[in-house]
Amino acid sequence: MSTVVDALIANIFDRTAENRDGTLADYIPELAAVAPDSFGICVATVDGHVYEVGDTRLPFTIQSISKPFTYALALADCGADAIATKIDVEPSGEAFNEISLDPHTERPRNPMINAGAITAAALVAGPDVDSRFERIRRAYSRYAGRALTFNDSVYASESRTGHRNRAIGHMLRSFGIIAGNPDEAVDLYFRQCSIDVTCRDLSLMAATMANNGVNPLTQDTVLDPALVERVLSVMSTCGMYDGAGKWLYEVGLPAKSGVGGGVIAVLPGQIGIAIYSPRLDSHGNSVRGVEACRALSSELELHFLHVTRAARSAIRARYSVSDAPSRMRRTLAERATLDDVGNRGRIYELHGDLLFAGAETAVREIGGSEEGLEVVVVDVRRVDEVGGIARRMIETLRADLTERGCAITFVDPVGLLGNTHSNLSGSTGRVYADLDAAVQWCEDILLDRYCSTARQSRSVAVSEHPVLSSLSPGQLEWFTDDLETRTYARGEYIVRRGDGACGLFLLLSGQVSTTVTDQSGAVHRIVTLSAGMSFGEMTVILDSRFLNDVRTDTPVTVAVLTADRYAEMTAAEPELKLALLERLAVGAYEQLDVMLRSVLGQGGSR
Repeated sequence: MSTVVDALIANIFDRTAENRDGTLADYIPELAAVAPDSFGICVATVDGHVYEVGDTRLPFTIQSISKPFTYALALADCGADAIATKIDVEPSGEAFNEISLDPHTERPRNPMINAGAITAAALVAGPDVDSRFERIRRAYSRYAGRALTFNDSVYASESRTGHRNRAIGHMLRSFGIIAGNPDEAVDLYFRQCSIDVTCRDLSLMAATMANNGVNPLTQDTVLDPALVERVLSVMSTCGMYDGAGKWLYEVGLPAKSGVGGGVIAVLPGQIGIAIYSPRLDSHGNSVRGVEACRALSSELELHFLHVTRAARSAIRARYSVSDAPSRMRRTLAERATLDDVGNRGRIYELHGDLLFAGAETAVREIGGSEEGLEVVVVDVRRVDEVGGIARRMIETLRADLTERGCAITFVDPVGLLGNTHSNLSGSTGRVYADLDAAVQWCEDILLDRYCSTARQSRSVAVSEHPVLSSLSPGQLEWFTDDLETRTYARGEYIVRRGDGACGLFLLLSGQVSTTVTDQSGAVHRIVTLSAGMSFGEMTVILDSRFLNDVRTDTPVTVAVLTADRYAEMTAAEPELKLALLERLAVGAYEQLDVMLRSVLGQGGSR
């Protein structure tokens, strides 16, 4: 199923495909024979999901993209201190195949240019060239998560024409940078450049670097995290050759290009990017690869100096309506219905910084939820920052879910997503200030669809109130004789915390909420009651004070058995009192059950 991110990447692909600038790498005959307009983009996340568009499964040789991975193997074999005596880590400002060393250190300036790469290949451990090459091939395969193969034709072509690299090899030997036969070191370099990969392979190799050296699909630890830092540092400053400074300024991602047409880029902790397009610019970088990377970085806000603090999933919690119901009291039939179909309504709580990577994990999971999902609540109260791309992705998710017939709402009290008010008819839809109200909305939708009978009435007569259902006709007549009927407007307080026992309140119409206010002034809803329910029982029975406020959510009508009338009933009608207490105990237990499920079902996160 196509997702928001698929659409974003496809849009960049379509725009970039129109660019046909650049030429093929004709100094290696085999590379000049490829289809010039082949093009693919892959984005692999650190949890192993790969977005891909275009020619992502088309093999091509890795060429210079091999350099950071061989450098990593040399670091693992020899140690960083030993490698530092052979290869520097400074940008060269020269072409990748320049025949030169640093005039002061007399070492290759970095491992991303050919002189440094040939040196790194020579430092890979092994008794001979064949065994060292096999170690390199297996290492690349571990990054890619599959066995990579060797391209004999490209290798033969490079060997026939690689005189400049042989000159570099002999220069390195003359300065004592490499030992032994320099032609063997150059031949090993030719071989590593001739390993076939696909755009998808490279994205997973980059994602392994992004994932601290752990392949996100196989969970194989390919490289120590401390060495990942060193490799990515050099890729940042040297990976794009003499265009590296501009690249870092504009794109802001550690990267490496190859004359085979590939480009990889890494956003540490989040994603690996790979692009294949064989037309090259004057620096030896893929024209489309550079353009597409620049667009991805800009539009997806990927610059590594502006990264999310919560690099993993932005989803803090996920649960269904049946797991954590609202604090709205329901009838037995309504509760049974929600227990049955509550998995069709799901709540997602997000947290951290919501930039591309965080938003990607969220929209991928929410948008790819199981069939039968009908209502979604997205709670962003714990999100600290929302990037522009995240807002676009979430709005597209909202539109996609709506088109699929799935209702969606947001808990966004401060308007992080740009929703400053709730709009029932506009494009933004409902927005709630608290989660419980959103969950109640979710339940109401499901109940409207699946519970056609025994719904909570909008109003009840005193004689039909459920609290009085177990009374005999005589008891009912005695009880109702002196009830007081009272009405309240919306927003009025019926009782306040600390008020003394003032009666048993039977709701005849409307809706009230019991709430508590914490020291910061925040109001927390305990439970919401509607027609046919009651409150004030415990204060009357125990002759105690109210521990909470009771406030009307709508215009309300109540019938009140005053505290004095209850005291008279205790003396005059003990059987009536017992029957009433039994019914009130049932109601209190039901209310406690709702509250516990509401809190425990979501880990107390409300």
